[in-house]
Amino acid sequence: MVSALLLGRKGSVGFPGKNLYPVLGKPLAFYPMSVANNSKNVDTVFISTDDKDLMALARQNNVEVIERPPELCTKEALGEDAFVHGYLEIKKRNPGKDIEIIVLLFCNAVTVTYELIEEGIRVLRENPEIDSAVSASAYNMWSPLRARKIGEDGLLHPFVPFETFGDPKTLNCDRDSQGDAWFADMGVSIVRPRCLENIEDGLLPQKWMGQRIYPLKQWGGCDVDYEWQIPQVEYWLREHGYTENEIIENADE
Repeated sequence: MVSALLLGRKGSVGFPGKNLYPVLGKPLAFYPMSVANNSKNVDTVFISTDDKDLMALARQNNVEVIERPPELCTKEALGEDAFVHGYLEIKKRNPGKDIEIIVLLFCNAVTVTYELIEEGIRVLRENPEIDSAVSASAYNMWSPLRARKIGEDGLLHPFVPFETFGDPKTLNCDRDSQGDAWFADMGVSIVRPRCLENIEDGLLPQKWMGQRIYPLKQWGGCDVDYEWQIPQVEYWLREHGYTENEIIENADE
């Protein structure tokens, strides 16, 4: 059995109500729900949430609700703990069924296609040594070489020592000088159950991905944390064939 599990809590601080914010005529959370429902190899779709409005949206779209406990709904609570809780609840609701793969999604991350999910499932089935397949986008403008932090003197300093990248004399300001900087863009993480059953063995910062992580390459992926990101995801959706009030469905051919 392949199950999809979405996370979406009510109490966003940076962008209150983001999961239900209208994007091209649909609530933000509708898009990952729709993609999961339209993925041919996904058998069941669940959402872990404390938001009654999200629960209602989920039920309207044939997504089974897992009521998340209060201790996993604070701003300090970790997504990895909510994923583990949701996974264990899915197991409890499906006694005797073997969960082969879990498709992990976020209600505020719409930059994912069902084709990407199908690719990730295929990669895991063909490569048993791989722990997960996750969507990744190249953002060379945010290369670690360019990262800064404000020191005690109030000035900008390298976030990572330049020596980490090799001989500083060979470095320059070209954003592509160190090669592509790939980021797990939070669109989707397709993982084996062992990743959640042994969460502490996973690679930081997203330990649910395990250790051996396959990149599902795309462009422009992100999870929405601030309202200014809405135009970016609208552009992404339009470039992938979505229009106002029209949703791309998985064709059978």
